[in-house]
Amino acid sequence: MTTPKKLFIKTYGCQMNVYDSERMAEALGGKGYVETQTPDDADMILLNTCHIREKAAEKVYSELGRYKDLKAEKPDLKIGVAGCVAQAEGEEIIRRQPLVDLVVGPQSYHRLPAMEDAVRTGVKALDTDFPDDDKFETLKSRGKAKRGPTAFLTVQEGCDKFCAFCVVPYTRGAEVSRPADRIIREAQELVDAGVREITLLGQNVNAYHGHPQGLAGLIWELDKIDGLARIRFTTSHPNDMDDALIEAHGTCEKLMPYLHLPVQAGSDRILKAMNRKHTAESYIRLIERIRAARPDLLLSGDFIVGFPGETEADFEDTMNLIREVHYGQAYSFKYSTRPGTPAAEKPQLPDDVMNDRLQRLQALLRQQQTETQQSMVGRDVKVLFEKAGREDGQMIGKSEYLHAVYADAPASVLGTVQPVRIAAASPNSLAGKLQAD
Repeated sequence: MTTPKKLFIKTYGCQMNVYDSERMAEALGGKGYVETQTPDDADMILLNTCHIREKAAEKVYSELGRYKDLKAEKPDLKIGVAGCVAQAEGEEIIRRQPLVDLVVGPQSYHRLPAMEDAVRTGVKALDTDFPDDDKFETLKSRGKAKRGPTAFLTVQEGCDKFCAFCVVPYTRGAEVSRPADRIIREAQELVDAGVREITLLGQNVNAYHGHPQGLAGLIWELDKIDGLARIRFTTSHPNDMDDALIEAHGTCEKLMPYLHLPVQAGSDRILKAMNRKHTAESYIRLIERIRAARPDLLLSGDFIVGFPGETEADFEDTMNLIREVHYGQAYSFKYSTRPGTPAAEKPQLPDDVMNDRLQRLQALLRQQQTETQQSMVGRDVKVLFEKAGREDGQMIGKSEYLHAVYADAPASVLGTVQPVRIAAASPNSLAGKLQAD
């Protein structure tokens, strides 16, 4: 009997990379690999990288340096770099770190089995193309093994918006949508394996056009799948929130009342410099329409502080937008340059100015998140239980609003949606009591 080879994947960044890592593992499963949780006993190490955050490439090189001794001890160990840093850096990765055997971009990872064959012969393998063949069709069969109750499902990739700060159009390519029938097939496979909640993923997911009625049409098709209890989607662009999708938030029971809709800034001058193609006013009016359709919607957003040219008045416009909209969750960052993007060529703000503004903005966002958490106390929510907690008899799940919820409950609740009355709130989670149906 052949001994399985072991694969260790370290995933950086967004949910789409989590999905991609799953598919990479499935692709290499056909070559006899099984996943391991430690690099020490691996036959292949893959770093699935993200290029969004500051100094992303340098962090990858630093991680690779940690494997130098391991590679010396195990000469047959193969090391690969995948994802957006691989796409951006290409051959430079192999030049700077000769211990790397393969480099594969996010649109080419379906070719990993063939690349693995090549590196086993002693050659270096590089594939950062944007191939014509459909990687999802090549990988179309999902594993039959039992899964947890939640899963990500990529439906759209790439972006045509070309925001001045963003590398996604260069690392992920133009917007491409998967055909609806293939997504439905994969969703059914996930549900058959035990999944009860699916989050639809895309760099610009609400630009999805693989169904005649867009993302809303896809959601209504997924709504028909027996056993699928919940649908979410991320990440969206304000300019692609059409009437049908807004209506779906109010009428589709399986579509959860949580929306991540980045605005990035509240100053029209900065939004124009960012090439966002919307205004603060248009964003606020859009939120009003969505909340009219779903009044209990919890809103999440993204904010960039210190974009080149941002004045104190521009920053205060962002603070005022946050005060008006009120976010239940949010992600905020200091601007950092991405080589090759238009904003990288502009004069940068002093770091101390950016630090001060980020602290003030995050304090306001924390206040709003705390208020949202506290407002849940005394309310009944529906929790999809996902795993056991650290305490005996404690189970953990997510509410319809994506809050982490702890409750004393039997193990039989795992994988089911149960009513929970919230009794206490902390900054990052809620605690409640299981209610009778």
